[in-house]
Amino acid sequence: MNWLIFILCFIWGSNWVAMKAAVDYFPPVMFSAIRFLLGAVVLFLILFYKKTPFPNRYKLKWYAVCGFLQTAFMYAISQSSVLYINAGIACVLGFTMPFWLSIMAHFFLPGERLTPVKMAGLMIGIIGLIFVMNINPFQMEFDGLTLFVELLVVLSSLAWAIANLIIKTKLQNCDMVEFTAYQMGFGGMMLFVFALFYEAGQPIEWTSQAVFALIYAGVLASSLAYVLWFYILSRVEASKSSVSLLLVPVIGALSVWIVLGEQLEWGAWFGILLVVLGIGFVNRKEKTVELKTYRHSDIAS
Repeated sequence: MNWLIFILCFIWGSNWVAMKAAVDYFPPVMFSAIRFLLGAVVLFLILFYKKTPFPNRYKLKWYAVCGFLQTAFMYAISQSSVLYINAGIACVLGFTMPFWLSIMAHFFLPGERLTPVKMAGLMIGIIGLIFVMNINPFQMEFDGLTLFVELLVVLSSLAWAIANLIIKTKLQNCDMVEFTAYQMGFGGMMLFVFALFYEAGQPIEWTSQAVFALIYAGVLASSLAYVLWFYILSRVEASKSSVSLLLVPVIGALSVWIVLGEQLEWGAWFGILLVVLGIGFVNRKEKTVELKTYRHSDIAS
């Protein structure tokens, strides 16, 4: 499972390069909409090939809710927020999702206690992410439009956490390909409608690089990666699986450094160390006291 988590983080992290390239050719929200609709089409073709029956009303209801929370709402906010606040701040606030999910899991998922060690690991990981994104907390603004947008980004991370909690509590045994296809389809259509109004008049430039970025983000980083994420989430503790996603911006920063040549300051390397340390804290095995039972004859001897 650790290798699957790393593969997922690598796919989503390396997708940062595709996303950076895509902003030269697409309006950001429209790119996300087309990306998820493309990913949904790929998955629906798989469902058609498998002759998967149409889901019942109960599943369809939760598929639509998750599509709104973690695709439409989250990406509409995250893609729009960078027009008003620093992109690094938006990333850090968006990736507070493991913190919210761990708190909710403590109350709603039996056996997933939020221990002091887990809490420490979460905080270390988020502090590390602040260093990776090269953010000076003392220079952050907390008033006016900036504060409003920052709160919206935090709300989007909370929406992402709620969607993941729904998966753990309501959709644990559903077909992950089916769930991903429908929630991505619902979310992609909502994003498309939002983009038509929010980004009206902004052109799309169709080039070979634009198509490559779209295919990479739509097929690999959406279809495959989200099925993989939901599979991991259904089998691993919410806090442990979600905190591992802090590796995504780390790998993203490293990918941009390697592919695009953007330099990483010493603080970013220190932040990477903190993120890895935080993930290690959350995933460490807690010591348990084993109670040994002895037969009367063993004690007597």
